[in-house]
Amino acid sequence: MQSPLGPLRLVASDTGLSMVHLGESSTAAACCDTAAAHVILDRAEAQLAEYFTGRRTVFELPLDQHGSGFQRQVWTALADIPYGTTVSYGEMAQRVGMPSAAQAVGLACGSNPIAIVVPCHRVIGANGRLTGYAGGLDRKRDLLAWEQRDSLLF
Repeated sequence: MQSPLGPLRLVASDTGLSMVHLGESSTAAACCDTAAAHVILDRAEAQLAEYFTGRRTVFELPLDQHGSGFQRQVWTALADIPYGTTVSYGEMAQRVGMPSAAQAVGLACGSNPIAIVVPCHRVIGANGRLTGYAGGLDRKRDLLAWEQRDSLLF
């Protein structure tokens, strides 16, 4: 789908959304060609369009996440970061019960395959600086600015 950030590649299985990739990619997995996957993709595209028009702050989609237990724990905790706000990697480590694992949290965020919907862009360095984002720091900055601007309207 097209977005204000450029093209997004959406991938789904029969059970949920499994990827939102920022930009063109020949390495992103292909979608299962089933009716269930197409319904999920349609819902994901509609909800992302609402997000980009400022009408959606929380996604309501089934997810099909593949990763280690720790990665999935971090990805689940990311969903609890409110729209328009940020937390540090250290704070995320505390939220998942591993206060000394800020670096591991950063690695889990970096391997999050469902960008935007699982909002790893809301995690920043302890000093408030933007650090690491698989979609590029410019996109992370744009997403945060977008959300912070929109959060003033609510």
